[in-house]
Order: sequence, then C-alpha cells, then structure tokens
Amino acid sequence: MRPILNRLFGRFSNDLGIDLGTANTLVYVNDKGIVINEPSVVAVNMRTDQILAVGSEAYKMVGRTPAHIVASKPLVDGVISDFEVTEKMLNYFIKKVHIERFGFSPRPRVVIGIPLDITEVERKAVEDAAHSAGAREVYLIEQPMAAAIGARLPVQESKGAMVVDIGGGTTDIAVISLGGIVTSKSLKVAGNELNEDIIRYARDYFNILLGERTAEQVKIKIGSADILPEPLVMKVRGRDLVSGLPKEILMDDAQVREALTRTVRTIVDNIKTTIENTPPELVSDIYEHGLLLTGGGALLKELDRLISDATGVPVVVAEDPLTCVVRGTAVLIDDLAFLTNVMVPLANDKWRK
Repeated sequence: MRPILNRLFGRFSNDLGIDLGTANTLVYVNDKGIVINEPSVVAVNMRTDQILAVGSEAYKMVGRTPAHIVASKPLVDGVISDFEVTEKMLNYFIKKVHIERFGFSPRPRVVIGIPLDITEVERKAVEDAAHSAGAREVYLIEQPMAAAIGARLPVQESKGAMVVDIGGGTTDIAVISLGGIVTSKSLKVAGNELNEDIIRYARDYFNILLGERTAEQVKIKIGSADILPEPLVMKVRGRDLVSGLPKEILMDDAQVREALTRTVRTIVDNIKTTIENTPPELVSDIYEHGLLLTGGGALLKELDRLISDATGVPVVVAEDPLTCVVRGTAVLIDDLAFLTNVMVPLANDKWRK
C-alpha cells in the first residue's frame, strides 16, 4: 500500500537533484532549474530542541548565538555527522520547493551527489535521511561523476576525462572513462581546511583570532595559490589574543598564500599521484583534453595555473564550478537509463520502488 501511495503523491511532486555539500546545499527542480543554493547550516534551540533556521538564515547566526542556540553544520567532510538535523534540513528544502503544493505531502524522486570513498554505513545514512525527509525514490551519484556530467564531458565514451572537485569538506580526484571511475583519490582536505589555515596564520603571526566567516571572506577576496599579477590587500577584523579587545589588521595576498601553501600543495601532490596511477592511454587523453576543476575551491585564484605547471597537463576551470554537481544530477533526473549506468549501488534498495 505504501509504494502505491508514494507513487500517487509522486505525481504531485517535483523530481529533485541535490548536491548535499559540507558547505552548501544546492537543489535542482525539474523544469525550474536551480531553486536553492544555501549554506548547509541549521540553527537549533538546545532548550526546546526546535529548529530555528535553516540555510542562509542559519548561516547569519554562525558565531553570533547565545549558549542555548547552536548553529551547526550537520555534514562533516562530506558525510552526515548529525542524522536528525540533516533529515530536518532536507525536509525543509523539499517542503520549500513544494511550497505551492497545498494539501499534498511531497514524495519526489531524488538524485543526490555524494563524495568518493564513503562507507556503506555513510551511504545508508544519506539514503535514510533523504527517505525520512520525504523522498519516495533515492539515487546516489559520486560527485566527480556528477560534476563531469554537469560540465558536459563525454563520460560514457572510451576517452579519459579527469575531474578535480574541490568542495567544502572533501577534494575528490577522479579519472573517468566508459561511464565509470578508473582511478580516484578522495581527500579530507578542501575549502574548510583553507579557512582553518587562514585562522591559524592570523593567530600565529598577528595574535588575532578570526571567525570562520571572516577567514572565508579573506580566502575569496585575496586568497591565491600562486603569485598574482597585481598585489591585493584587505582589512581584517578579529579579537586580539593579548588584550581580548577588537583589532583590525591589514593582510596581503602574499601572507594569505603562505597560509594556504601546505593545503594547496597536498591537493596538487595527490593530483600528480592520481595521474601516475592512471593507465597510459587515458593519460594521453587527459593531456589532450585537459583536467577539469570544479567545486568552490576551483575559484581560488591561480590554482589552475599552479596545477598545470606542476603536472604538465592543461587545466580548465568549469563554467560556474559551484553548480557542476547539481547540474549533473539534473541531467540524470531526465535520463533514468543514463542514471542507472552511472549511479552508486544503494545500501538499501527498498527506497527505490
């Protein structure tokens, strides 16, 4: 009876593609495009266990809440760390998409992008959270594969395509051919680690404590992986660790670059290792067509040039790299035969009925 009701309610639901990221969650709706692009943050009142805000509104509360309100990120390194909060976040986004469908409980078909190399338990947590949030069918796709599809790479052909997806919690490196991943590497080093690098540098060299949001703004505005054509400077405000009072300093791009060097070098070294482990014929294709950079980390200034210099491979930053994964899920929603060929096996197949 339940599958029949799900299919009935599904007629009144919009199929969704979701990039469930550590930093941001993006939702694509069939025939409408990307309708949600909000931080993966949930604010909870610990006294009442009530969800106060989700997404952009919750992100505004980060670092500004009293003791009884916690603005937290329920995903860490690309996987669910708080199942209940993730479920409520997904439920909020699904209901927001279907807000005009009065009287009906939405039961959409959902395609979700997940990081490489997550365990079966972690995959099952994503499936269960999506199902509990209202999905009638759940499909999982690895994020670098989804990013390649979103960037319109010919992933089903016998040609090698290399994708480096630098998100908030993970960096996924994959060589793709014939609809599958041939060689890959997944790192728990990505955009959030770059923010932490800036916070550590400011603490060690300026005796100033920066907030996470401030560090991210520094990374976006003046952060770079290699020398810039023109120097950049930014005023940065934080708390003086000596006096405990507010303090403003000037940071330039050279200082931020120094802060980011270790993490950037880790990513570059792992890209080189992945290429070294790739079959020669596919390496030839990669050399000819280039390496594709996607995810928010792809926007770090001069990162493409640094990777190209280190590997000898042309590097292309995807058009709108932040949305590549969710655009890939959008393609798969409309082509179930394609989805069946590239999807990740489900830990619990009962969610697809």
